[in-house]
Amino acid sequence: MKVIEHLNNAKEPLISFELIPPKRGGDIYSLLSVIDEIVKYKPPFIDITSHAAEVVYEETTTGIQKKIKRKRPGTLGICALIQNKYNIDAVPHILTNGFTREETEDFLIELNYLGIENVLAIRGDDSGYKKPIPAGKSINKHAVDLVRQIFAMNNGKYLEEGLLDPKPTNFCVGVSGYPEKHFEAPNLKTDIRYVKDKVDAGADYVVTQMFFNNKIYFDFVNLCREESITVPIIPGLKILTNKTHLVNIPKNFYINLPDELVDEVYAAKPEHIIDVGVEWAAKQVEELFNKNVPSVHFYIMQNATPVVKLMDLLKKKKIIE
Repeated sequence: MKVIEHLNNAKEPLISFELIPPKRGGDIYSLLSVIDEIVKYKPPFIDITSHAAEVVYEETTTGIQKKIKRKRPGTLGICALIQNKYNIDAVPHILTNGFTREETEDFLIELNYLGIENVLAIRGDDSGYKKPIPAGKSINKHAVDLVRQIFAMNNGKYLEEGLLDPKPTNFCVGVSGYPEKHFEAPNLKTDIRYVKDKVDAGADYVVTQMFFNNKIYFDFVNLCREESITVPIIPGLKILTNKTHLVNIPKNFYINLPDELVDEVYAAKPEHIIDVGVEWAAKQVEELFNKNVPSVHFYIMQNATPVVKLMDLLKKKKIIE
C-alpha cells in the first residue's frame, strides 16, 4: 500500500519509524533485532535511509589524511526484507547527491521489480565528495529534479529512448520539509516555495525535519497551506536520549531545542535522561494527535529502546491503544 493510502485509510493516528542501514563491513543482526521490536507496534511503513560516498578526515601517525568512504550499502536489501518478511511497506530514501540520474533510474527499476512503491526523494547532505560524472551521464541537482525524474517514470518515460513498450512505474513520492527552514535557504518563506515546487512536480506528501516544539510544526503547516500546499505533512520527531544530543542535534540538524527541555536534561542524572526524552516525545505526540494530526514519524536510527519506552508510555496514558 502507498503511504498516501495509509494516511487516507487510517481509522486511528499512525506512528511510523525510520532506520539507518549498518555501516559497511558490519552485520545486519543488530538492525534485525531493532526491526523485530518495532514491528510489534504495527507501523504502517518504515523508512530506510540511503548514504552516498563521503569525505572524512582521519588522524593518522603522519597527520590528518583525507579519505573517501564508499557509500553505505543495504538500503535495497533491507527494504526488500521489511516488505517481504514483515509485510510492512518500506520507504527507501533516494538521493540526488552522489548518484547519477542513470544510477537513480536503475535503483528505481530494482525497487519496482520488488514491488516497493514508496520512496522519499531528497537531495541528501553535502558529504564533501564531488563524484565525477562520466561522459554521457547526468545528475539531478536538486530534490525537485529527482521528483520530476520519478514522476516521468510513473508516466512511462525513461532516460533511455527507444525502449520496447516501457511500463509506467507507480511510485508514491515523499519529500522533506523544514519547519525551521533548511539552513541553506535565505528564509522560511523561500524554503516553503521550494516545498511547493516539489509538490507541484509530483510529490504526494511531506515529512518534516525533527522538531521539539509543536508550535513550530503548526506554524509551518499553516504557512504551507497559505502557499496552496495541500498534501499531507507528516511531523518528524526524535526522542532525546543523552546529554550529547543537546550539542549534536542543533549542530547537525540546525534546529532549536526548547529551554524547558534543555533544563530538564541538565537537571537529570545520566541514566534518567532517556526518561526525560521519552516523556517530552509523549507530550508532543499527545498534542499532535489531539490536534487531529493523522500521523507522526520517529527517527530512531538503530536503537529500539527509546521507542519501546515511548510506546509503553503512550499506551499507559491511553494516547494509543
